[in-house]
Amino acid sequence: MARKGGGFWGFVRAILIAGLIVFFIGPVVMVAIYRFVPPPVTFLMVQRALEGRGFERQWVPMDQISPSLVRAVIAAEDARFCEHHGFDLEAIEKAMAANAAGKKLRGGSTISQQTAKNIFLWPGRDWVRKGLEAWFTVLIEVGWGKERIMEVYLNSIEWGPGVYGAEAAAQRNFKIPASKLNATQSARLAAIVPKPLSWKAAKPGPYMKRRAGSINRNAKAVRREGLTSCVL
Repeated sequence: MARKGGGFWGFVRAILIAGLIVFFIGPVVMVAIYRFVPPPVTFLMVQRALEGRGFERQWVPMDQISPSLVRAVIAAEDARFCEHHGFDLEAIEKAMAANAAGKKLRGGSTISQQTAKNIFLWPGRDWVRKGLEAWFTVLIEVGWGKERIMEVYLNSIEWGPGVYGAEAAAQRNFKIPASKLNATQSARLAAIVPKPLSWKAAKPGPYMKRRAGSINRNAKAVRREGLTSCVL
């Protein structure tokens, strides 16, 4: 009987150790590697490739990405990027209040959270993924810092069918490198981040022109108020 009990508890212990490796040690190792090595592909990239959308991406360092694009994505996606530690509690509270009031669903996801999700996790909204997203967000905030988070974000997000990263997006839409993007072009790219498969940066319609114009104005405020001090 003792031998059976020992076998059972040995099995439980093995499961716990495996869980520790998968959910704690594994992410730490991955984050440490990607602190220095460009992440090769993501789950979303593989999914899109299997859907026949192709794959276009060219990694470039931060000093080869226009500061205008950095300001534009911060203005559009996460104005408090340099102030928070991965989670914008104020934005989360506003999103929860809006959702509770039955208004249009709003998100409180930061650039750090988006980066954690895009690089390490699969598309979806299940609770396991959300829990891992929070854990990876903490890890990259501690292990990478803001500049590396922004660099990985701008090199990895989807900017059209099969188009990933700032360099590919700039080349595809405007036939220029990411380093040459001006404020208007940057605002147009930032404007399509929420719906990159349906919205167009190169030939925006009336709604997208208004949206990009608003982002451009907000980006000027971002610059004026020094809200990119952690990355520029």
